[in-house]
Amino acid sequence: MKKRPGLASLAAVYRRELLSYITTPTAYVFVAVFLFSIGLFTFQIGGLFESRRADLTPFFAFHPWIFMVFLPAVSMRLWAEESRSGAIELLMTLPAPTWSLVLGKFLAAWTIAGVALVLTLPLWITVSALGSPDNAAIFTAYLGSLLMAGAYIAIGSVMSSLTQAQIVAFVLAVLVSFLLTALGLPLVLDFFSGFVSGGVAEGIARFSILHHFDAAQRGVVEFRSVFYFVSLIALCLGFTALAVDARRGG
Repeated sequence: MKKRPGLASLAAVYRRELLSYITTPTAYVFVAVFLFSIGLFTFQIGGLFESRRADLTPFFAFHPWIFMVFLPAVSMRLWAEESRSGAIELLMTLPAPTWSLVLGKFLAAWTIAGVALVLTLPLWITVSALGSPDNAAIFTAYLGSLLMAGAYIAIGSVMSSLTQAQIVAFVLAVLVSFLLTALGLPLVLDFFSGFVSGGVAEGIARFSILHHFDAAQRGVVEFRSVFYFVSLIALCLGFTALAVDARRGG
């Protein structure tokens, strides 16, 4: 069966991007630092073993904050590096739809985040060996974490498409990610409650990544949270495609 041009270019971009991750230190450094950080937070700060509970609550509680910093580091190169090196000029001349370029790069970065999550599975196995955790709830939390990782990478993709400097893309992505995450903190809700009604403050909190990951941490699948993450990813990739199209048109 003959492949559609869009899907063929998506697969080609995905392979090229994934290869660029695994042939440079970027992916290895990210995975190593992620595993070290999540272990440090889970055991030293979260007190996983001291809690004497057979669940991974201390593990998932830190995911939004760690992803917020590390995933912009993975995604900052998606478009900024292409612009800096001049490779984007060649990419722009390819007879491929913009969506396939954007989606191919996004999926490659999301794969790296997925591999990092898979490498934490020994922690789940350890907890299962020591007790009787709710495996369905842990599986749901993993899926929620993967969706959340996609949202942070999509935010990073937009920022990377707006600049040629990776460090600028990183800082902008961390800033936007922090704002979208912190909206769900009680401290921020209290701040907004001083200016607007409680209902409006609650409405603002519903835009928070933290708010929508909370249900997944408890093992609850909420359609509105899945819709939120999928919509956020689609919106960010749409903005990325517009930025790339603007370069093509220029």
